[in-house]
Amino acid sequence: MIGRAHKDRSLCVPAARAMTQECRMQYEPVAEIGGGAYGTVYKARDLQSGKFVALKSVRVQTDQDGLPLSTVREVALLKRLEQFDHPNIVKLMDVCATIRTDQETKVTLVFEHVDQDLKTYLEKAPAPGLPAERVKDLMKQFLCGLAFLHSNRVVHRDLKPENILVTSRGQVKLADFGLARIYSCHMALTPVVVTLWYRSPEVLLQSTYASPVDIWSTGCIFAEMFRRKPLFCGDSEVDQLGKIFDLIGLPVEGEWPSDVTVLQNAFQNRTPRPIEDYVPEICSQGAELLLQMLTFNPLRRISALKALDHPYFHEG
Repeated sequence: MIGRAHKDRSLCVPAARAMTQECRMQYEPVAEIGGGAYGTVYKARDLQSGKFVALKSVRVQTDQDGLPLSTVREVALLKRLEQFDHPNIVKLMDVCATIRTDQETKVTLVFEHVDQDLKTYLEKAPAPGLPAERVKDLMKQFLCGLAFLHSNRVVHRDLKPENILVTSRGQVKLADFGLARIYSCHMALTPVVVTLWYRSPEVLLQSTYASPVDIWSTGCIFAEMFRRKPLFCGDSEVDQLGKIFDLIGLPVEGEWPSDVTVLQNAFQNRTPRPIEDYVPEICSQGAELLLQMLTFNPLRRISALKALDHPYFHEG
């Protein structure tokens, strides 16, 4: 994402070193609030300001000089985005690097703390679920944050309700963007079971991918806001693709990516079903937008910026 930054060693690394001791003394963990493939997440108190923060730590491999340069590049990008202070992006407040061994460095990212994610928010909503106007407001904020990331050439790659935070005032903030490569070393060392439910067809097929992968995930989450349960719950890549094709139909052979080993004829032919069969509460404009997000061909999938201009957000 910032491929030419590898020459900035003298600029980035001393800053990470300088913050190490200060970070150790500044943040006091108060509770474990999450865990998974990337390590444990803690709620902590900033002893200087008294405010709560979220601490996310990961172990990364270092080069011959003991410096996690790929991580420094990714963090530099996150810090650059922070300068824009976007209302729908979680704030990266600090970075701490602690040398553990000659081959490994512990990097702790300090984010603003938000009490709940979208998964929790949806679970707490009283029956029959969120009002249609609330879904529209959440989705508009979500797309504003995503359009900002994409305009800065950042692909999230792991959008799901757990990575979308909702403040007590109903403000949406995207979290864990741009961290996939930071986490890749740790993931290689950890038995990881990542949910398939929000993955785009091109990722499931192991084809090349870009920012449209995030739009597919957004469509899955959009439907889930109405349903209060995931749209596609596959238990393998093939099963997930089958559940997707049950809704959108089996793509024609000309639409099938050429750089994959799984062939189109490996799946049973099926025709598209009305989106209302799956999301009965959605309005006609919302259904149209959702189908533009859940388009098999990533080149024809709607962008975040164009989605914000969709009539769904401008109808009365």
